[in-house]
Amino acid sequence: MLAVVATSAQVNEYRAYSVGDDGHFNASRAFKCANDDDAIVWAKQLVDGHDVELWNGDRFVIKLEHQEK
Repeated sequence: MLAVVATSAQVNEYRAYSVGDDGHFNASRAFKCANDDDAIVWAKQLVDGHDVELWNGDRFVIKLEHQEK
């Protein structure tokens, strides 16, 4: 007989903050991802003219810098 074990994927809450030219946060988006790598991919979509800081609760994950055009 084969036993089936149900596992639940861990979901982490993240927040991506858009950083204005003055260094202050000017917008944010909350979302959930399984891990930091997935959250970074998701947050890269928000980098548009401003840097984005990614946080997992009180833990800083990464700063994604926008490219000057």
